[in-house]
Amino acid sequence: MSSAEEAKKLLEKYGFTQEEAEEYLIYAALPTEYPAPRFRNRLVIETEQSPVESAYFWIIDHLRYDWGYNDYTKITDVFAASEHSAFFGVSEQRLATQQEKVAGYLRGISEMVKSLFQIIRELRIIDERLAYYNDTYENRPNKLSSEITLKGIWIDQVEGGVKNAASVYGLAQSVGFAILPDLFFRIRVMEPEEIDMAVEPLEFNEKVKEVLKRKLRQFYEWKKRTYSELKTRRNFIIKYLRQHYETIKLYMGWIKPYLRNIRRLQLDQKKLLSEQMIAAFEGSMVEIEVLCQKKEPNRKFWPTILLHFKFRTTPSMKYVGEGYQRGPMHTGKFDLTMRGYVWDKKHTENYIKMREEEDIQLLSMINESIRESLEALGAEFKQYLIEGGVSFEPPPKPKPRPKPTVFEPFKALYEGAKEFVDLGVPEMKKKEGPVDKVQMKDEIDRAAKALKIEIYNTYKNYKKMHGMLTW
Repeated sequence: MSSAEEAKKLLEKYGFTQEEAEEYLIYAALPTEYPAPRFRNRLVIETEQSPVESAYFWIIDHLRYDWGYNDYTKITDVFAASEHSAFFGVSEQRLATQQEKVAGYLRGISEMVKSLFQIIRELRIIDERLAYYNDTYENRPNKLSSEITLKGIWIDQVEGGVKNAASVYGLAQSVGFAILPDLFFRIRVMEPEEIDMAVEPLEFNEKVKEVLKRKLRQFYEWKKRTYSELKTRRNFIIKYLRQHYETIKLYMGWIKPYLRNIRRLQLDQKKLLSEQMIAAFEGSMVEIEVLCQKKEPNRKFWPTILLHFKFRTTPSMKYVGEGYQRGPMHTGKFDLTMRGYVWDKKHTENYIKMREEEDIQLLSMINESIRESLEALGAEFKQYLIEGGVSFEPPPKPKPRPKPTVFEPFKALYEGAKEFVDLGVPEMKKKEGPVDKVQMKDEIDRAAKALKIEIYNTYKNYKKMHGMLTW
């Protein structure tokens, strides 16, 4: 099969332009990762005299100042260095510094998430105790059982139970005080001032009533003060819980830039395995992808140039400034491919989202693990945060489903037939009217015409400015 026939098959199978099909046949064994461009120019230069950084910034500045491209998005910025090069050692030192920062923040986040479980457990214990107090002070139906529970807690934890001979249970073992526990648990007052009025009418000897007054007075004073103390402690712990939660969010905000830096400082493994990269040589490979657009407020479609730089260089480490910080100067092969498109906002967002998918996955891994840990604390955790002043957006309410009618089967059949007829109809044709379609086509054609001139002249002007052969 001839090259022309192969190119024709690629045009039909993948929707390539003629130039894209030729590039596929010459330079690649698989289809390119990029959408088929309207126009494309490729420039390959190899020099040992000038650094390749100057070529990159010349192209960027030429598009900005001479052709009016005012919006730039860096999509890809990766590199690789041979293992025995000086550039490799410097980059790995910087990578290790970033990794240590991330490891420190992750340890801090882990410790704070672990302490959240202890804080929630303490709040649950406090809420359980406060429920008994609230029942007694608010005269709820189970106020008697709550009062008995609090008196039992006071005897066991404050007085020491049976082990203390002076406690309610300890005195009950003495002659004449066997009735003391029954009286202690039966008598209930709202305020300590009412104790004398409740005890005096009892028909028991004065010694028993004297000890009963003393025990009741001690209990109700303890109850009053511990109730106030528990409420204060609960408010403090809730604020402390919110502080923990906000600190975790703050650390997550700090850790994301370091994760992006680590992502960019890590060597590209695909390039390390390339035949262009030899471990014993002083070499490096850099790949940069920049999306340039000329955005105008009255236009829906914009001229878009996708710059794809590939550098295969020999970095030489130079001392920069008065200090002892070394930085690389890259000289070698410079490979630039300029692809031209006419895109609107939706096309641009979809392409950027596709290229940034790996970074999103990197950051979502940590976010997901933290989210799962916080969800394990239960619904009470969120409720405590709301009490502490943290606001959460309410989940969207599900739309009510319409009630089925007798015409539902016929409606579904009609919609299925309509969907079948609409297959393959472009979205623009279905939504735009005849006048809008003509205006849109004219706008796309004007943008494409300008784009062709700008890409070619950028390619030609670079060659002229650098003393290369042009025509």
